[in-house]
Amino acid sequence: MGGAGLDGLPGWVTLVRAPNPGPMTLDGTNTWVLRAAGETPGVVIDPGPLDEGHLARIADLGPFHVILLTHGHHDHVEGAARLSEILGGAPVLAADPRHGEPFDRLKDLETGLDIRILDTPGHTADSVCFLVEYGHESVMLTGDTILGRGTTVVAKPDGDLGAYLSSLDVLAAYGNIAMLPGHGPVRTDVGVVAEEYREHRRQRLEQVEAAMVAGADTPEKVVDLVYPEIEPRLRFAAEWSAAAQLDYLRHKNRESGTPVDRLDRL
Repeated sequence: MGGAGLDGLPGWVTLVRAPNPGPMTLDGTNTWVLRAAGETPGVVIDPGPLDEGHLARIADLGPFHVILLTHGHHDHVEGAARLSEILGGAPVLAADPRHGEPFDRLKDLETGLDIRILDTPGHTADSVCFLVEYGHESVMLTGDTILGRGTTVVAKPDGDLGAYLSSLDVLAAYGNIAMLPGHGPVRTDVGVVAEEYREHRRQRLEQVEAAMVAGADTPEKVVDLVYPEIEPRLRFAAEWSAAAQLDYLRHKNRESGTPVDRLDRL
């Protein structure tokens, strides 16, 4: 899924990929380093896991003004405190106060970059994206809200499918802007990928609703019907997604006046 790949990064963007590949992290967590021309200290986005070698590679690209977090999952934030220490106390900023200071502090830092914070909850309650402009170029850093390959898991209790669909609407409005995801390859157009994600979710919800009509009333039963060829190692993630889909559809049916027990008999 998802648009064309980007052949090259802008000169002010560097990717440092963490050595933590896996079924949920794809090739590993993408740590992004942004730096305006000249002597201006840079910005780190999502330091990734607590891996000393990875953090050292990031620090070697310093100096840095600040560390920004797209959301609080450990594969993005685990190394943040240690990297801050290595960098002599560079502040960590995040939407969730458990992981960093408020983003308001960013306005006091001279990064040379125009960084706009977009509230994009759904994958997690604290998920944000960063629209960054420098010169005549723009990039959108999407964290796990949209991946460079495959689809994003929206898992209860922190994930919310209704909020996630609204966040895709937000991102779909940004056309012709390169997408720098938290995992997987970069893409040329975040708006195109967001549209593809929305269509995929719409189709999946139709499948889950049909499964509910057929009597599937638990995540496990939904996965049996909707994801029959899922790899065993990924079944847990499919069940997480199914739980979020069931919750969304049941809430939607309550709002529309269609009781779930009636839906199950249709």
